Amino acid sequence: MFLSRRFYILFSIIIVLLGSGYWFAPMFIIGRVLLVAFAAATVVDVVLLYLSPRPEGKGKAVQASRQCADRFSNGDENEVKLYLSSFYPITVWLNVIDEIPHVFQRRDINFQTRIHPYGVQTISYRLRPTERGVYGFGNIRVFVNSVVGLVQRRITCGEPRDVKVYPSYLMLHKYELLAISNRLSELGIKRIRRVGNNTEFEQIKDYVSGDDFRTINWKASARRTHLMVNVYQDERSQQVFNVIDKGRVMQHAFNGMTLFDYAINASLVLSYIAMHKEDKAGLCTFSDQFDTFIPAQRSPGHMQTILDSLYGQQTTFGETDYSALLDAVNRHVTKRSLMILYTNFSGVVAMRRQLPYLIQLARRHRLLVVYFEDAEQKEYVNTRAHTTEEYYQHVVAEKFIAEQRRISTMLSHHGILNLLTTPENLSPDIVNKYLELKQRGL
Repeated sequence: MFLSRRFYILFSIIIVLLGSGYWFAPMFIIGRVLLVAFAAATVVDVVLLYLSPRPEGKGKAVQASRQCADRFSNGDENEVKLYLSSFYPITVWLNVIDEIPHVFQRRDINFQTRIHPYGVQTISYRLRPTERGVYGFGNIRVFVNSVVGLVQRRITCGEPRDVKVYPSYLMLHKYELLAISNRLSELGIKRIRRVGNNTEFEQIKDYVSGDDFRTINWKASARRTHLMVNVYQDERSQQVFNVIDKGRVMQHAFNGMTLFDYAINASLVLSYIAMHKEDKAGLCTFSDQFDTFIPAQRSPGHMQTILDSLYGQQTTFGETDYSALLDAVNRHVTKRSLMILYTNFSGVVAMRRQLPYLIQLARRHRLLVVYFEDAEQKEYVNTRAHTTEEYYQHVVAEKFIAEQRRISTMLSHHGILNLLTTPENLSPDIVNKYLELKQRGL
């Protein structure tokens, strides 16, 4: 049992009235009367909260339960619902506190509501994790007030439970639903115009209005005495590997998430899109040594294999060893594949150290290097400087941006595809780039 704020306020007023009776006698009498009424109201409040009749078999006057997914999606809004049931024959006011994982550092999961006699209530809120791992929920604390409001009864409900935070699988569902409704453009996925005929032959069919005249098969048309056209489809069973750098350069954070987590989410989306394009998706991770290798496949449970593998991945503080990556790729990947390397460069000097390995990797595979630009830095450069210090800061920021452009030029000079993007636009940009490469037959 807890005493409410109203209790202390009224009790303080009564003490003041009793104290003022030493100077004005009627105030002492008024204070005594109010003290008796106050004590009676407190007893009534306790009786209402603790001795109210309730249905048979109901151990607690108020019951609360928590409903949420067994696993959360990293970087997405995950819904949590609290279901409240009151078995009081009177209207009660509740203060509900859900003990969420401490990693969220939120102090607003404190809800106040009113429930009518034998009523039910649902409270919904959302949590956005920014780190993968196991998150522990505690109990649900419910503080009950009656209409008197002098005493609070605390009731502990629910049970502690652990929730695993996986890479962003909700994004996969979003892409799937929008693909079904043909609304992928809402996520920034562009329609890529087909260039040339870098496709596989599928079949010959009768010509219908709207078919491309360039696909007419004249020999088949002569045999059948009417026009026939060739039907092509995109090349299938190509291997697409997401290669993720786990070094310290991927520990930079944007909006609470590291570049490494953005790369993980984007690699999941790209693997999902590639498999639905009938290509094979694989995964490689490396840091100071080669770490994880999942062969490129398109089996029904392959996405779950990739998801489980990425769940426990963590960055390191060491320097990335590209020679270990090159050696492992040469040993494990024998077929020419699309290698999408997620990394980041601190500057031109850092990129030059790794350039020989990237050139060798690009000789055997189609290599796409994905690295990140700082959107906040770009916005800062576009602002106006007023002080001498701000001018120096602008010069330094412009130098970093110029180095990123030099990195892109140097990679392109050696025939290495590259993509400079912001973390929040990584997933749609990488999917667009993949679709472009596939349509161009690269």
